[in-house]
Amino acid sequence: MLGLTVPRHRLGAVLAGFSLVAAGVAVQITATPAAAATPHRILFDNAHAETAGNADWIVSTSQPDPLGQDSSPSAEADWTGALSSWGVALQKTGDYSLKTSTSALTYGGSSATDLSNFDTLVLPEPNTLFTTAEKTAIMTFVKNGGGLFMISDHTGADRNNDGEDAVEILNDLMTNNSVDSTDPFGFSIDSLSISSDYPSAISDSSNPVLHGSFGTVTKSLIASGTTATLKPADNSAVKGLLYRTGYSGNTGAFFATSTFGSGRVAFWGDSSPIDDGTGQSGNTLYDGWNDTGATNAALALNATEWLAGGSSSGGGDDGGGGSTCTSAQLLGNNGFESGSSTWSTTSGVITNSTDESARTGSYYAWLAGYGSAHTDTLSQSVTVPAACTTAALSFYLHVDTAETTTSTAYDTLKVQVLNSSGTVLSTLATYSNLNAASGYTQRSFSLAGYAGQSVTLKFTGTEGSTLQTSFVIDDTALNVS
Repeated sequence: MLGLTVPRHRLGAVLAGFSLVAAGVAVQITATPAAAATPHRILFDNAHAETAGNADWIVSTSQPDPLGQDSSPSAEADWTGALSSWGVALQKTGDYSLKTSTSALTYGGSSATDLSNFDTLVLPEPNTLFTTAEKTAIMTFVKNGGGLFMISDHTGADRNNDGEDAVEILNDLMTNNSVDSTDPFGFSIDSLSISSDYPSAISDSSNPVLHGSFGTVTKSLIASGTTATLKPADNSAVKGLLYRTGYSGNTGAFFATSTFGSGRVAFWGDSSPIDDGTGQSGNTLYDGWNDTGATNAALALNATEWLAGGSSSGGGDDGGGGSTCTSAQLLGNNGFESGSSTWSTTSGVITNSTDESARTGSYYAWLAGYGSAHTDTLSQSVTVPAACTTAALSFYLHVDTAETTTSTAYDTLKVQVLNSSGTVLSTLATYSNLNAASGYTQRSFSLAGYAGQSVTLKFTGTEGSTLQTSFVIDDTALNVS
């Protein structure tokens, strides 16, 4: 209930099952992937059974660097792998640097294949689940400006017989991660096995994926694949580009794009279109890359260019932080419905206690409210894209208090912006027991002055020795455009 006037008792009301981060520490997210001047840096994953069974989803048998097989390939046969046509086509432009990861995916580490060294990650039909740490790395990479290319296959395509297929694995990545599990990309992959079709492109002459430097996309190919269901209410940036025959709108999307934070996402519902029909000995492959009824090569290459930030309307040459801005909401778990994920807090701040009420959903952030000397903190780090001229921070705040004074601020909530060293750059506002009122009030501030910087947003609630004041926060957002 809103309007609590007695001290809170949170030990039994805190969100169970979530591990809260150490008190008062704001975890600084690694900076946006470094500006990708030409060549654009593409990492193909081969650490999750991408060559199990008949699959051969590699650009080359030379890993991590395909140039070790042939340093100047002129034909797809110069590299061995069912994705060699894709890899060679990119390599021949002189605008791309390609690598293959054969170990666990990381972000912010020291390995040569750490995601911080790349502009785009390609997941070509993974067949083993990503670990918790890998999912955090992938989602943080995208949120900070990276491109993610997710290629699925039909449900039941469990090539290594471990009980998981690409549909389940990619859905798990999107719905079970520590960064944002609240449908961050605005779509889910359908549990379908569609035997055959030639999905058609929508009419959009300005779209850089459908009309890019590698050609115009008209159709793709399904040879046992699936589609996605779009949920624009969860992410308004999601867009279906090619649809299964007879479908449109939010259902039957065979190829879709979206954004998350400063990054970009592409989904393709089948691995057959990227298969060039050649690979390692013993594999049975299908040449969808050159299928005469489709334009799969143009689709794969244009999408890679867009994800890496190379298209003129997709963000310049720096992977999303350059000459144009992609409109997005940047805060992870912004309504607190995923518990303490993404946020750093003192104990018990994110809760579903019935002593206060969420504005929407079940969970909210509750700072102070003890009626004794106490300090609570709530913080999250975020990178504000350099090209965005608008960066609007907003949140809903409810304040209730047992203080009776109308002139003295005994208990306070500070809203601050910090740099990566923890130095306070700005105090956006200070609220107190004097701001007590019924219901929630939206508060808004401009962070446009921090464009191009990684900063930490921090709320600090400080309470005096007697009489409680509760600062209750819900539905935060950092919208950039």
